[in-house]
Amino acid sequence: MNKQAVLEGLLFVVGEEGLTLTQIEDILSLSEIEAKELLANLRKSYEDEQRGIRIDFLGNAFKLTTKKEHKEYYQKLIENPETNILSQSALETLAIIAYNEPITRLQVDEIRGVSSAQMIRKLVAKGFIKELGRSDLPGRPILYKTTSEFLDYFGLATIDDLPKFEEFVTKEEDADLETDLYQSKYQDQSES
Repeated sequence: MNKQAVLEGLLFVVGEEGLTLTQIEDILSLSEIEAKELLANLRKSYEDEQRGIRIDFLGNAFKLTTKKEHKEYYQKLIENPETNILSQSALETLAIIAYNEPITRLQVDEIRGVSSAQMIRKLVAKGFIKELGRSDLPGRPILYKTTSEFLDYFGLATIDDLPKFEEFVTKEEDADLETDLYQSKYQDQSES
């Protein structure tokens, strides 16, 4: 097994969280020296000008990052209206923020069930959400809210123009949901 390829995949999977040296040692069953050598070799392979990413040590963890010399192209991607299409996870995150603003990233994570840090950064970069201030919660996390660009994009005059939750669930569907809590829709084959 090519442990360098495994390490590359691991760094990709953890995304912005990154991996500490200790995590690399534990996951790949390596000594500290072996882990450092593996990291050094992978970092060196990214130094080639043919590569668009590199490994940086940020916040006590190793992370895959883009090369700073390509920044102008990444900016064009974000600003280009043709690439300004929102993914399902972006729409989910935006909906959670819009219906619950002001809200912290951790609160968004709790509702979505997955980390939203990267998506929130993208939405801030696109101008759909912005930092409102700091919460009074422990650690004083940043509060986020939607922007006027968000309203413009979705053709809303104010945040109050968002559809109400009741509009998404009809009374019949609501009754079905209550029934489903008490009995299964599926019958045992022997009952048929």
